[in-house]
Amino acid sequence: MEQRDNMHNGKLYDPNDDSVMEEQMVCLDRLYDFNQTRPSEMDKRNAIMKEMMGDVGKDCYIEPPFHANWGGKHVHFGDGVYANFGLTCVDDTHIYVGSHTLFGPNVVLATAGHPMLPELRKHGIQYNMPIHIGENCWLGAGVIVVPGVTIGDNVVIGASSVVTKDIPSNSVAMGTPCRVVRQINDHDKEYYFKDKKIDWSEMQQFLD
Repeated sequence: MEQRDNMHNGKLYDPNDDSVMEEQMVCLDRLYDFNQTRPSEMDKRNAIMKEMMGDVGKDCYIEPPFHANWGGKHVHFGDGVYANFGLTCVDDTHIYVGSHTLFGPNVVLATAGHPMLPELRKHGIQYNMPIHIGENCWLGAGVIVVPGVTIGDNVVIGASSVVTKDIPSNSVAMGTPCRVVRQINDHDKEYYFKDKKIDWSEMQQFLD
């Protein structure tokens, strides 16, 4: 059990240990079943998703294909999480996602890393650090989040950004490496895209 335990405590370990790989294979078989579901088989898809993931709240949706090293076993979703095509969770340790967070296509959440020292890396030695993403975030298409990062609540991450450091709540951040460019502000209460204004009389139906 030592190698399996070291997956979640930040220590170096061998992911090719037989006991680790045997458990992982069971998870990957469930993930395969999920990705083979038809769009019309939503009940079946939801049942497999709840079985294969660590936690999944109400009204969550993952658009296949979904990729995960452990089939989502170490992924924890709150309520109403939406993932577009191609979400990749390198879930060798835990990934926590708050309610109502949205993922654009081809987002990568990677908890696994490898030592810089070649002598260790050539043997496949790795370490894992958890990722925490808050509530009501939006990660645009192609965003990459690296091991150990925490993203606060109500954060927007621009497309193709590489998030290497923590991002505070209520921020708009983008770039490689990802940096905060501004806070969510009063302008965002009036405009939703460039010069396009929010019609609050229409929006009220969603807020009641």
